[in-house]
Amino acid sequence: MDTQHRAVVVLSRALDQAGDALAAIHPDDLDRPTPCSGWTVRELADHLAGAPHRFLRSARGEEVDWSASADVGDDPAVLAAHFRAHADDLLHHWHGQPDDHVAQADWQSAELGVHTWDLVQALGRPLRLDDEVAQRGLAFMRQGLTEDNRGEAFGAPVPVADDASAYDRLVAFAGRDPRA
Repeated sequence: MDTQHRAVVVLSRALDQAGDALAAIHPDDLDRPTPCSGWTVRELADHLAGAPHRFLRSARGEEVDWSASADVGDDPAVLAAHFRAHADDLLHHWHGQPDDHVAQADWQSAELGVHTWDLVQALGRPLRLDDEVAQRGLAFMRQGLTEDNRGEAFGAPVPVADDASAYDRLVAFAGRDPRA
């Protein structure tokens, strides 16, 4: 399978694991802190639940408020269902795009990969994370995330061992300490 279409396959897996992480939230988890600086599980889950819809709007060239709430409340089951419904719409969009546009799905995998890791860490429950999501996400981030454009969303890269896992390398590049 060529690299362009591989981006959509990996995005599908990133969406699946993010949906699984959202589905693993219990109501008593909502006020837990997350590695995403200053965000609780409630805030991160809301951000993650709205991501596929925002990604789709952005891919269509529409203006997107990246800080907007998913506006579906904080019932974990509703958040997960909202996420999954829009994830399907996003994948349908990418399947209909020309090859030269599909590689843009990698930035969505990067965002989903980092925030899924954030959520899994906050919940403290095991969830298998797909190494290829982390690898493609990191490759994308290394191409465009610089010291000058990290903004508030990404801290300075955290050093990790050369043999660190794919997810440890991804989140460390995004400014999270995988050892914390």
